[in-house]
Amino acid sequence: MSEKIRINSPNVQYTEKFIESRYSYQTTSVTQDGDKYTVTPHNTEFTFRTERHVPKLGVMLVGWGGNNGSTVTAAVLANKLGLTWKTKTGVKSANYYGSLLESSTVSLGSGPKGEIFVPFRELLPMVHPNDIIFDGWDISSMDLGCAMERAQVLDWSLQEMLRPHMSQLKPRPSIYIPDFIAANQEHRADNVLTGTKAEQMEQIRRDIRDFKEKSSVDKVIVLWTANTERFSDVVTGVNDTAQNLLATIQNGGEVSPSTLFAVASILEGCAYINGSPQNTFVPGVVEMAVQQGVFIGGDDFKSGQTKLKSVLVDFLVSAGIKPTSIVSYNHLGNNDGMNLSAPQQFRSKEISKSNVVDDMVESNPVLYKPGEKPDHCVWSLSTFPMWETANEQWMSTRPRS
Repeated sequence: MSEKIRINSPNVQYTEKFIESRYSYQTTSVTQDGDKYTVTPHNTEFTFRTERHVPKLGVMLVGWGGNNGSTVTAAVLANKLGLTWKTKTGVKSANYYGSLLESSTVSLGSGPKGEIFVPFRELLPMVHPNDIIFDGWDISSMDLGCAMERAQVLDWSLQEMLRPHMSQLKPRPSIYIPDFIAANQEHRADNVLTGTKAEQMEQIRRDIRDFKEKSSVDKVIVLWTANTERFSDVVTGVNDTAQNLLATIQNGGEVSPSTLFAVASILEGCAYINGSPQNTFVPGVVEMAVQQGVFIGGDDFKSGQTKLKSVLVDFLVSAGIKPTSIVSYNHLGNNDGMNLSAPQQFRSKEISKSNVVDDMVESNPVLYKPGEKPDHCVWSLSTFPMWETANEQWMSTRPRS
């Protein structure tokens, strides 16, 4: 074992296979009688177990050929290959700056020379991004080399270095139900599964098993980074329980593609991360995950204006300053913008981004009366859909070297 940090505590045990720690989680329950409160402390004992052996990890991306999927795959490859490339501002080298795992630090405590900080990645045995094996699905048949070019994220000289590797990667056919995403995505959908919903879900399960067998990975995580879907109605007898959801899939009832992927992942024992704001995790999915002991999580990637908005509102409300109006917008200049130009799909994004300040507002009844919220508006500045379409037309006629 090569852990750099060892905890000297009776609450932490090291065995050959595991690190086990006992943690006392302190909470309080409160009862109210008029204007008087009675506070009762409670302790809940947890035991956390971490495997000391770092597994060989596979990550399957739904929407592998999109901007997110192609860029993260290219970025990991660039770091794995140790690439450097020239730009107009000088030579750049691949790195993981901006990664919570690879470039952030935490304080261990005080040492002889002051406070000691270590990289986040050294706290526990963790998978290094360079060791992740990627696979996935996309409704577009475009290989990852062409998808990287279409995304227009990376410097051209870096793309040229990555293209021989990226062009060998091709997404598996994905689930396409036109009603759940914008109609302007139809021209991309040339790599789709056929058959009933049940048959398509079973194919996703076979894909997971096939990937696991061929890549020899120990664990698989499935991550949704595809288009934002419209919200699904939660209906009693349809998707309110695990049993009803499975029956609905068999009967061909309304189930979103993201929910079908989530169910397939859970049944294969794979953790499922949702990176878009639709309500993938209907009650039946949550119940199924609990029954199977499989981790699920996520309701959108929040790393830009939504994250900043959350931090600022938390700071202001905690300081006793009352925000009364919040206006933010998504500057959508890629295919995400095209998809979110449809009202139903943008509504999913709007709900996700509008709700992020609710907890902070509810934490301060001095500033906000019961039920009062800031006037919160989320705008979408979809100025570039026509550029994307023109770009795709240009790429379709552009000669390949």
